Amino acid sequence: MGDEKKLKKREDIPVKYKWHLEEIYADDELWEKDFDKLKELLGQVSQFRGKLAESARTLLECLRFQDELGKLSDKVFVYAQMRKDENNANTKYQGMKDRAQGLMVRVGEALAFIQPEILAIEPDRLQDFLRRDPGLGLYQYYLEEITRMRAHTLSAREEEIIAMSGEMAEGPRSIFSMLNNADIKFPEITDEDGDRVPITHGSYIKFMESEERRVRQEAFKGLYDSYGKQRNTLAALLNASVKKDVFYARVRQYGSALEASLDDDNVPVRVYENLIKTVRDHFNIFYRYVALRKKILGVPDLHMYDIYAPLVKEVKTNIPYEDAVKMVEQGLVSLGESYVGDLHRGLTSGWVDVQENEGKTPGAYSWGAYGTHPYVLLNYHNNLDHVFTLAHEMGHSLHSYYSWQTQPYVYSYYKIFVAEVASTVNETLLTRYLMQTAPDEKQKLYLINHYLEEFRGTVFRQTMFAEFEKIIHEKVESGEPLTTDALCEIYYKLNQDYYGPEMVIDEDISLEWARIPHFYNAFYVYKYATGFSAASALSQAILQDGQPAVDRYREFLKGGGSDYPINLLKKAGVDMAEPAPVVQALKVFEEMLTEMEKML
Repeated sequence: MGDEKKLKKREDIPVKYKWHLEEIYADDELWEKDFDKLKELLGQVSQFRGKLAESARTLLECLRFQDELGKLSDKVFVYAQMRKDENNANTKYQGMKDRAQGLMVRVGEALAFIQPEILAIEPDRLQDFLRRDPGLGLYQYYLEEITRMRAHTLSAREEEIIAMSGEMAEGPRSIFSMLNNADIKFPEITDEDGDRVPITHGSYIKFMESEERRVRQEAFKGLYDSYGKQRNTLAALLNASVKKDVFYARVRQYGSALEASLDDDNVPVRVYENLIKTVRDHFNIFYRYVALRKKILGVPDLHMYDIYAPLVKEVKTNIPYEDAVKMVEQGLVSLGESYVGDLHRGLTSGWVDVQENEGKTPGAYSWGAYGTHPYVLLNYHNNLDHVFTLAHEMGHSLHSYYSWQTQPYVYSYYKIFVAEVASTVNETLLTRYLMQTAPDEKQKLYLINHYLEEFRGTVFRQTMFAEFEKIIHEKVESGEPLTTDALCEIYYKLNQDYYGPEMVIDEDISLEWARIPHFYNAFYVYKYATGFSAASALSQAILQDGQPAVDRYREFLKGGGSDYPINLLKKAGVDMAEPAPVVQALKVFEEMLTEMEKML
């Protein structure tokens, strides 16, 4: 096997392909100093306990102190976690991350009294505080949000106990992460060149995109055989995570874990339910795509390991990272010179950790802490899918960048409901650009298929995940056992429903739930589908209306958490309280599918 097919060690990755975490802390000693400073500040919290109703000035000083603690603890935790993500086997950073996580829990415990004490202030007195001290005006929306959550906020002591349980509650997700990223071992397979190569998290999709069906099948079987050996442990972890969600929902007097999760964004449960219903109502469109895939691949039976296979075999993609950067910048020109300038700076000045290495956290994400710039973790492979991943994650990063520049800390982080909008706008605009500039029909056909695949993965697949989460939480809420067999049966049946009669639903796919990290962050994935739908509408407006739509969109990016997410999107021109944006997105999928059918 050639050296180029082996995973490199972290120290062998060129500096130009590494993120510059030194811009957060120049060295670990400075991190230690802030860690100690944070512990010292914790000792000062008690000066505010029991006194928030005394005066407007005391309340204001407490809220400012809370912000100071929040900014510092975010910075400490983000640095330690991202250092660990560089190589999960590095015990030094494992320890730093665990220490930071423990301190974050202590911060939560120390500040847990604030919301209950604010709720204990008589509404008229609180309004009087706002009139007396102009400094409190900054926190008016924050205080309104606390009031909205009155029915689900407990006493100061109860809130403290809940906060103290935070580190313990992280157990299922932390254990899954270590099992999935450090301990689970995948076999080698024989690649297209006849070499024995290891399956990794980063290479799996590349194998699944192979034109050789044998490679796809071997990778599929090898991956799920490995998870199958841990199936009972993984089922126990997911079961524990679901029970945690149900526990917190009941403690806070919500009707369900779903309601509790959505209430953080002030999103009605009907939005979630409408998404599932709307997608189910349009299954016939997706079944057409599955049937077309089977026809193009020319196979008697279409299997789950065929779902990523390229349909336009003549088009080869080998896109070095530097070329990917240029493609993304050119594809987002419609967002304006200022946006592209900020994008270029981020892509070329140490925001991005590009290459896969031994022990590195798989996948991709954008993250960071207020007061620094955002960072992007990639595991870049030279294909078009990863070009879109780069555009996607930089959408997140610039959303954070503009929010952090514009909003005070208390409103600096946007809600998860809108988290996938900016990333998907970038992908959609890049797709349109590449289709317009495609040199021939084959390239255009390839891009249409790529869009349809992105839609499949973002809308149909994530909605299936969302329905799975809804079902398993309802099972626990009704007292039913969530066994390994039950999880596999539920998941298998959903695949049958979503992929339809033209797809052979291989038994191995019933274990896919065992490898999805998002299931440990309950009811998150539906936002990929709603975000894609909102992005479809925003992108269309940007391309059709030009600068006015760009201006509205830029204001949305600057909005952070300064208003309810549905309101922020409304100001940008999209009403996600109605099914219309999802229906519109599905219509675009059908139009693209029809064009592809005609071209073939």
